[in-house]
Amino acid sequence: MTSPALETLEALESVARTFGPEAAAAKPPYLAALERAELPDADAVYRLHEVLCFLRAHPDDAALLELVERMLGAFAKRKDLRRHRRELVNTGIAGTAVHFPFDAFTARWLAKRWPANLKIDWRAVGNKDRLMDRVYMLALDAETPALDHAKLSPRKWIERMKRPDETDAAYVINRFAKLPWEPTMRNVIYDELELPLVLKAGDDTPSRTAARMPGGRVTWQAAPLRRQRPDVRKALAEPPRSIRKVPRKVGQQLIDLTNAAMVTRERYLDAFNDADPDDVRMVDCGDGLEFAVIGVRPTSRMMIETVYAWLTLRNRVPVGYVLVSALFGSSEIAFNTFDTWRGGDAGWVYGRVLSTTKALFGSDTFTVFPYQLGHKNREGLESGAWWFYQKLGFRPRDPEVVALMESELAKIQRKRSHRSSIATLKQLARVPMYYATGRERSDVIGQLKLDGIGLAVTDYVATRFGSDRGRAEKVCAAEAAALLGAKDWRGWPAGERLMWLRYAPLLMAVPEIADWRRADQRALVRLVRAKGGPRESDYAKLLDAHKPWRKVLRRLASPK
Repeated sequence: MTSPALETLEALESVARTFGPEAAAAKPPYLAALERAELPDADAVYRLHEVLCFLRAHPDDAALLELVERMLGAFAKRKDLRRHRRELVNTGIAGTAVHFPFDAFTARWLAKRWPANLKIDWRAVGNKDRLMDRVYMLALDAETPALDHAKLSPRKWIERMKRPDETDAAYVINRFAKLPWEPTMRNVIYDELELPLVLKAGDDTPSRTAARMPGGRVTWQAAPLRRQRPDVRKALAEPPRSIRKVPRKVGQQLIDLTNAAMVTRERYLDAFNDADPDDVRMVDCGDGLEFAVIGVRPTSRMMIETVYAWLTLRNRVPVGYVLVSALFGSSEIAFNTFDTWRGGDAGWVYGRVLSTTKALFGSDTFTVFPYQLGHKNREGLESGAWWFYQKLGFRPRDPEVVALMESELAKIQRKRSHRSSIATLKQLARVPMYYATGRERSDVIGQLKLDGIGLAVTDYVATRFGSDRGRAEKVCAAEAAALLGAKDWRGWPAGERLMWLRYAPLLMAVPEIADWRRADQRALVRLVRAKGGPRESDYAKLLDAHKPWRKVLRRLASPK
């Protein structure tokens, strides 16, 4: 039999995503009843939590938001939550644990803030022999006689090596962080372990329940959500209300909120892993929608394109994320809405993503890469992502895929109920799709083969230096500085020095720059410095404006 509490929950779910005077009046009584009720199973507890999170981002009015905040604030203390705590692992609900093999960056972030809550999930450890090899790396040379002869398991060794007040996970993570290796090597070797961790729930450990950025003005959801597809051209013609840089402290708060949002959904994104708190901007799109546009530290930036990761916020609640790469006035966009908010006004939000991308990078062409469309992504295939973008006006450029698209459109014209099979969607999703506001051009992300740029450097360095690649960077940096008038480069800020070293082999692999006008050479120096400067989007604009260098890169990256 259905319990009264479950019936109330079902009634709440039936009105939660509807808005207007009647819906606003109907929700509080259901919420008040569920605040006192005990739900019969873990699924019902989870469903109530999802409704509350949705309403926090889309509140009808102040009274309802106050009630929702009170219920979420006390959610970890609910009797039904405690009863079903084990079944609710990895839901991100306050009071529940997260089990996941976190990457090196996320593991360090967690170990720094909640070391006592982080442990190794020994039941889930796979390759114990590989872990034992890593234990050798974590020990002192003086300990190796014991490691060579004592018959202890990796678990027993780590228990013996750590401090009494230190968890096994904290020991491994912190010891890796202190090894005298290059950071990338440390991260790769740690990640190879795929070490399963458990983040036990604490008063302030990351949770979806508590996820909200303090402050901000709340926008009440009085009208129905915009569920229709956006007109992309109209969306692009409407810029964001404002774009403003935030202070470093606020930038770090937003980065921490982003990390928590990813941890509680068992995800990670490289661009978030080394986020720069000095390069964070808030974009206000109106109606409670904001994007926290987060740059990457110079140490982790891509060589050619510019990458920013965004956290999508509705009334300061994280509801999704975006990854944008920019090059030559084109942008690749990866768009994700968290499960709780799918089926709402994601189309309208995507229109605001396009508009913001244009405002930040001046993009006139937008690319969606195959994974987003469903390539090697079952969820994308089943959600019909390819047709979502096609109906917005995105088109493939591959002739075979264009022919398949036209065939499917003809079938739909003959029979409106036709749906593309999964096999057909796999074929459609194997190449990128594009939306161009002006003339179609080939020097855009997805068409350019950036590996050609790297291969030109490989050939140049191999010819001159072979295995002595450390020397290659130093020699090229000195030669490029003399050639381009950057002899003071060693006195630049750290990020700019780093990028000059990284960029120099590419500069020297292009002999024609020696014959450029002095003004173009100086502009190239400014461009490289901006790549390692405080705001990477400045580099994107300088690159787009530098016609000689842009021509060189286009030539190297053009399909052969």
